[in-house]
Amino acid sequence: MSRSPVRIRWVAHDMQNIQKPFDRLVEIMSRLRGPSGCPWDLEQTHESLICYLIEESYEVIDAIHAQDPEQLKEELGDLILQVVFHAQLAKDEKKFNIDQVIDTICEKLVRRHPHIFGSVQAKTAKDVVKNWDAIKANEKKQGKETSILSSIPKSAPALFQSFELSQKAAKEGFDWPDTTGVMEKIQEEINEFKEALQKKSKEHIEAEAGDLLFSISNLLRHLGIQPELALSISNQKFRKRFLILENKVQKTGKKMKELKLNELEKFWQEAKQELGS
Repeated sequence: MSRSPVRIRWVAHDMQNIQKPFDRLVEIMSRLRGPSGCPWDLEQTHESLICYLIEESYEVIDAIHAQDPEQLKEELGDLILQVVFHAQLAKDEKKFNIDQVIDTICEKLVRRHPHIFGSVQAKTAKDVVKNWDAIKANEKKQGKETSILSSIPKSAPALFQSFELSQKAAKEGFDWPDTTGVMEKIQEEINEFKEALQKKSKEHIEAEAGDLLFSISNLLRHLGIQPELALSISNQKFRKRFLILENKVQKTGKKMKELKLNELEKFWQEAKQELGS
């Protein structure tokens, strides 16, 4: 959303006495939400900003994958803005402010790193994770959460959730000892998926497809592979190959829909060879 040159100059001049960049950002956000602030910013709610929070998070991930420091710097700024924006909304509602948000995470980091800020010993990363999980479990006993799965966000991507759910359960001993049982489960789910296809019930197919995806995610967890990352890599490969395919189709002077499937498959295989995969 663009700002007028007059407003930009006013903010820049008015912010000159604020030394710390983060404090400057908080003050700018406060002005944007103030009595004479920006009409668009004043209309926003926690709910209306959800889409921007998700979008900015994914753009940070894209910048990381692109290994572009300048892009990452900019996208991290956009993501921080979302945190500051939500904190300002909460302050306007007299619920909490950005300082309390930061205090909360600082306290949590100190509390969950007793090997740094206390006397607990943790020589390996595995020891750190073990201590972290134990501290989290103790915190949840003192709170309202009753299940070990409660900490997994229900709004997170489904594939991410499946990995986290099986991982949490595995830590409690609910898991196969090796991949043999998982592979057998996947085959079982494939057979059930085939049966659902024959019955042609969309609801049944959807349920069995979900079970199959969950089982594959569980197998990847056993292999130490993040399913979200594995699928992301495949998505990127598809994008690159499809772009080459589109260029080859364009050279034929025809639209993609006008070509036969075997012609498109030929272009696809050529694209795979050109990319070396």
